[in-house]
Amino acid sequence: MKDILQELENRRAVARAGGGQRRIDAQHAKGKLTARERIELLLDDGSFEEFDMFVAHRCTDFGMEQDRPPGDGVVTGWGTINGRMVYVFSQDFTVFGGSLSETHAKKICKIMDMAIQNGAPVIGINDSGGARIQEGVASLAGYADVFQRNVLASGVVPQISLIMGPCAGGAVYSPAMTDFIFMVKDTSYMFVTGPDVVKTVTNEVVTAEELGGASTHTKKSSVADGAFENDVEALAEIRRLFDFLPLNNREKAPVRPFFDEPARIEQSLDTLIPDNPNQPYDMKELIVKLADEGDFYEIQKDYAGNIIIGFIRLEGQTVGVVANQPMVLAGCLDIDSSRKAARFVRFCDAFEIPLLTLVDVPGFLPGTSQEYGGVIKHGAKLLFAYGEATVPKVTVITRKAYGGAYDVMSSKHLRGDFNYAWPTAEIAVMGAKGAVEILYRSELGDKEKIAERTRDYEDRFANPFVAAEKGFIDEVIQPRSTRRRVTRAFASLRHKKLSNPWKKHDNIPL
Repeated sequence: MKDILQELENRRAVARAGGGQRRIDAQHAKGKLTARERIELLLDDGSFEEFDMFVAHRCTDFGMEQDRPPGDGVVTGWGTINGRMVYVFSQDFTVFGGSLSETHAKKICKIMDMAIQNGAPVIGINDSGGARIQEGVASLAGYADVFQRNVLASGVVPQISLIMGPCAGGAVYSPAMTDFIFMVKDTSYMFVTGPDVVKTVTNEVVTAEELGGASTHTKKSSVADGAFENDVEALAEIRRLFDFLPLNNREKAPVRPFFDEPARIEQSLDTLIPDNPNQPYDMKELIVKLADEGDFYEIQKDYAGNIIIGFIRLEGQTVGVVANQPMVLAGCLDIDSSRKAARFVRFCDAFEIPLLTLVDVPGFLPGTSQEYGGVIKHGAKLLFAYGEATVPKVTVITRKAYGGAYDVMSSKHLRGDFNYAWPTAEIAVMGAKGAVEILYRSELGDKEKIAERTRDYEDRFANPFVAAEKGFIDEVIQPRSTRRRVTRAFASLRHKKLSNPWKKHDNIPL
């Protein structure tokens, strides 16, 4: 009996060693942790239950039958984060460069199937050289099997991807279909075709970092939602994000203890809006002052800065925030910000996370580049996302809400539940200057008369009361009491029931 037990321990030791000490040292030399070290940091101590530790590949071509390491380049299983269940796979770069084989893919598919059945999120840690060339089409089939699971799991359980090394070719499409993608600066990259292929086909000379590094994907392409300094910080921040999310689409997000007064009055908010209507202010200040303990988890902060998205808690409960940022492009909506916010709104709606929208939007960004780029369809994505969302929706208009952008930003007409405005709010078709130039075109030569018309227009329309008279605004509130009003609004909506007409699925303007 002892011999058998000892053999089990010996086999486990071989599996845990992955590609061997030399390759583990090489991984550490690059500033990267091993697959198992990453899982240990991500999950609660002692909570990891591994599956398929001894699975080996079945390839017999190119002499592969001589080298069959247990685990086949990926560590899979489940554990807990702050006591809540999660499924994890972590690719092991020390074994065949983390390349995906038929059995490697089957291990990933197995835990994804279990995640869907048991209603728990999936976190994938990607560190792979791509498809295992020796297996040919079998490895490509493995990728497609994983992709199919990503599609089926979408909107059922949260899916988070961590890119902690290379992720190239077909491998990029699995993270692309997950809800959040995070990268590590300087050690991770994603691209469909690498620098060598790019040089051969287009004659462009580009480094891997420039082509698909963390900076590229967080600032230019919006493929990634955030980037961290190193593996340790990345895993700690994923634990923090996980705490904001529900386990699946049938459960609510966890309620955390809070030590912040729901009725807290913030006198400083009364002076947040500058007297000059063209002067910007930082909308993040409002978000932080509304949130429990000032805790705000921002998503995609380096991309499309004219809109802010992320999670806060109110009375310990998760709320998704979408807010215009007057500091960037005056808070205008454009192609990038519409896409960024639309995807976030749809995620929140899929997982029953209430939505708080903070509005200061002078309109859609004008220009040929926007029109040629399809701002009509991209803007419609955000409109569509808000219109189909059935979760509790609370909106606060702080300053400008002009034109079609007023409609898009979770207006009453898109089934907003509570629509508040500050006394500084201006709700109109357009700004006073533009409106007067259209309404009184014949008087444009008379500057005094135009100035008087402008003042008259501002007095009549540059306020929230016309909209309030029509019932489009539920209440004009004091800025200092915003936290109390918003918190009570969400508390009253906890048992909201609303459903859309039956359909197989909608056809969002993509």
